[in-house]
Amino acid sequence: MPEYSFDIEHAAPSSTKASACSVEPGSVKDMSEILHILGSTQMPFAVKGGGHATNPGFSSTRGIQIAMRRFNETKVNSASGTVEVGAGLTWDQVYATLALTGVNVVGGRMTGVGIAGLMLGGGYSYKTSQYGLALDNIAGYELVLPNGTVICVTSNDDDLWFGLRGIVTKFILKSHPQSDIWGGFLFYAENQLDAVKNALVEFQQKNDTKASVGVSLSYSSGQLSLLSLFFYDGPTSSGVFGDFLAIPTTGGNVSTMSFFDLIQNMGPLFGTNGLRQFCESIPVIHYSPALFDTFVNQTKLWGARLSPLDKNMTLSSALEPFDKGLFSHGSGSAYLPDRSHAVFPSVVTAQWSNASLDETMAIALRNMSKTINAAALADGQNVSHAAAYGNYALFGRPLEDLYGGNVERLRKIRAAIGPEDVMGLAGGWKF
Repeated sequence: MPEYSFDIEHAAPSSTKASACSVEPGSVKDMSEILHILGSTQMPFAVKGGGHATNPGFSSTRGIQIAMRRFNETKVNSASGTVEVGAGLTWDQVYATLALTGVNVVGGRMTGVGIAGLMLGGGYSYKTSQYGLALDNIAGYELVLPNGTVICVTSNDDDLWFGLRGIVTKFILKSHPQSDIWGGFLFYAENQLDAVKNALVEFQQKNDTKASVGVSLSYSSGQLSLLSLFFYDGPTSSGVFGDFLAIPTTGGNVSTMSFFDLIQNMGPLFGTNGLRQFCESIPVIHYSPALFDTFVNQTKLWGARLSPLDKNMTLSSALEPFDKGLFSHGSGSAYLPDRSHAVFPSVVTAQWSNASLDETMAIALRNMSKTINAAALADGQNVSHAAAYGNYALFGRPLEDLYGGNVERLRKIRAAIGPEDVMGLAGGWKF
C-alpha cells in the first residue's frame, strides 16, 4: 500500500524498518485512543514526523508505526504574534505557507526536516544567533500524555515545559518579521583550504547576529571538496562575508532571494540520495586554525580508509559557528544543561550503500568524534562536559552527554507523568 510505504519511509534507508502496520491519527482524540491501546497492550511503537532521524529505531519500529502527517495545519495569529504548526509538517511546508505573510519562525535549515524532531531535539536555525534555538521560540504546545490525556503546555507547566518530551501534536511558535534575505552557497577547490579556514576564523569575530555561515568538508572518491553556506537576514549582506567572497570558487551562487527560495535551493545539497546515513555530534566552543585542521585531517584520513569499502561512500564534517550569545534567548530547558557559554554543534556524517557496513561507519564516526574532541581540549576549549546535540548524536551515547545534570530531573518527570513507562515502548533517547 502506498500509504504504508510513505508512513514507514525515512530519508535514510538505514532508519527505515518494516513495521507490523502503520496508523495515521487525524486528531488529538485519535492520538489519545491509539496511545491508550498501545499502553494497555504493551505494543512497541514509533512516532514519525518528517522521517529525518538518522538513528535506527528512533522513529521506526517493527511494531506499530504512528505517522503524524495528518497534523498538517499552519495558522498565523497576528494578534498574538504566533504561528501554530502541526507536528506532522516539514519545515519547508511551513515556510511555503508563511512565504507571503511577512512573518517567519525559527526552524529547520533544509528541506524534509520534520517540525517535531527538530523542536524536541533543541533546534539550530539560520536565525539562532538572533533569536536562540527553535525550542526557545515555543510559546506553547499540545501534548498527548502517556495516559492519553491531552493538554496544552505553557511556561506555567514547570516540569513539562522543562522536559519537552512525548507525543506533541501541535506547536505554537513565536513569529518574527521576514523580508527578503541574502544567501546561497559556494564551492571551493581543496587548494583554498587555508583561505576558507582563515575566513571562518575571522567570521567568528564579526558579532553580526543576522549572519550565519556553515562550512562543509566532504571526502568522496579520493577527493576533498569544500562548501560554504551563507545566510543574512536582510536583502544585503553588509560585507560580513567579505573574506569568503574573496576566495576563488568552483561553483555555486549567492544573491538576494526569499527565505523559502533559500531553503529550496539548499535542499539538494544535503539529500541522502537513497544512501544509508549516520551522524555524530561534536560540540566545540570555537573554531581555531588548529581545530579546523583537525577536522580536515580526520575527514581525509577516515574518508580514505572507508572509500575502498563502498564506492558510494561520502564522509563529511560540518562546522557551524554562531554568535556567542546564542543561548541567552531562553532558559530552563532540558537540552543545554549549561547556557553560560556558547557551544557550536559540529557534526560528522557518513553516507554509504552497503548495509553490512553499518557498524563500521558507526565506529569510524565515534573515532572521529573522540579525536576531534581531544583536539578541542588540547586547544584549551573546556568541552569535557559540553552538551552534544541530540539531533546529531549517534545512537549509544550516554544521556549525560546530551542533558548533563538534567538527566535525573528528566527521569523523575518521566516517572511522575508516565509511571507505566508507555513511552518506553517507543524509540529515541531513553530516560
